[in-house]
Amino acid sequence: MSTPEHLPFIALAGPTASGKTAGALALAAVLGRRMPVEIISVDSALVYRGMDIGTAKPTLEERAFVPHHLIDIRDPLQAYSAAEFVQDATRLVGEIRARGALPLLVGGTMLYFKALFDGIDDMPAADAAVRERLEAQASEIGWPAMHAALARVDPATAARLAPGDSQRIQRALEVWQVSGRPLSSFHTTKTGATSASPMSAGALFSLEPEHRSWLHERIGQRFDAMLAAGFVDEVRQLRARGDLHPDLPSMRCVGYRQAWEELDFQATRPEGTPLNLALLRERGMAATRQLAKRQLTWLRSMPRRQSIACDRPTATADLVQAVLHRLDGNAP
Repeated sequence: MSTPEHLPFIALAGPTASGKTAGALALAAVLGRRMPVEIISVDSALVYRGMDIGTAKPTLEERAFVPHHLIDIRDPLQAYSAAEFVQDATRLVGEIRARGALPLLVGGTMLYFKALFDGIDDMPAADAAVRERLEAQASEIGWPAMHAALARVDPATAARLAPGDSQRIQRALEVWQVSGRPLSSFHTTKTGATSASPMSAGALFSLEPEHRSWLHERIGQRFDAMLAAGFVDEVRQLRARGDLHPDLPSMRCVGYRQAWEELDFQATRPEGTPLNLALLRERGMAATRQLAKRQLTWLRSMPRRQSIACDRPTATADLVQAVLHRLDGNAP
C-alpha cells in the first residue's frame, strides 16, 4: 500500500513517561503491514550524543526495529533550535515519503511541534554579547529579580514563566534588548508553515493522562530506573570532559541539571562524602513533574490534536485504532 496523499505524516506527542516510545513501536509494527514506517524524533534532548540514560533514548534494539532520525546529531556543546528542527524534519518527511514510507514524528518537545505546524516566530537571532551581559546581571541580582524586570517590559511573557526559568527569561530579555519589542509581540508574525504547506496537514495524536497521579507514579518509576541504570555515572562522564558547563542547553535538560548541581555540591564536601541520592531523586522527580505539567499545557493549546487516554489499559490499542481510522481518510 502506498503512503496516503492526504496525510503527509503522523505525529505522536505527549508528556514525559506517557508511553510515547511504546506507542510508536506498536504503530510501526501494525502500520508496517501496510507500508514501511520511519520515526523522526521530536525531542530536544535526544539530539545529543552521550546523553542516553537521562533522556530515555530508544535502545539500539528499538532503533534497529524501525529507522529513527534526529537522534545523536549534536555534541552537547552545540545548540539545536526549533528553526533547525523544522528545516531537518521538513527535509526528512520529503525523503521518507520519496522512499514510499510513512513518517512518524514522535516526541515531547512541544515547541518543535508548534513550530512545525504553525511556523516559526520571526524574531531576532541570539546575540552573544547581550546574553553575556544578562548572565552577569543575573549573577548579581538573581533570576527572580530578572523575572521581575521582564514583567515590567513584557508582562505577557513573564506571566507564563516561572521566576527560576533562567533560560526562557534570558531569551525574552535578550529579544527585548535587541529588538525593542516584547517577545510576546512576535507570536503574531510567523514564517514557515502555512495552511497551504504540506507540513500543516499532518495528523497530531497525543497521549494524555486522565489522572495526573498515574503520570507522577510513572515518572517516579522511570527516574528510579535511570538511577539504577547508571545515570549519575553518565553525568560524571560528561563533567569529566572539561568543556561542558551547566548553562548549556544540553546540561539544562531535566535530570542532568539536578545531577550536575548535586555533584557540584558533593565536590565541596570532605573527600569520601557520598552523593545525596535521595535529594537528587526528589529534585529530579519534582523537575520532571513540572516538565510534564508544561508539556500538557502546551498540548491543550493545540486544538488540532486528537488525545488518547494514556492511563487506560487499552491506550496502545486505542492509539493504533485512531491512527488507522485517520489513515483510511476518516475525520477524527
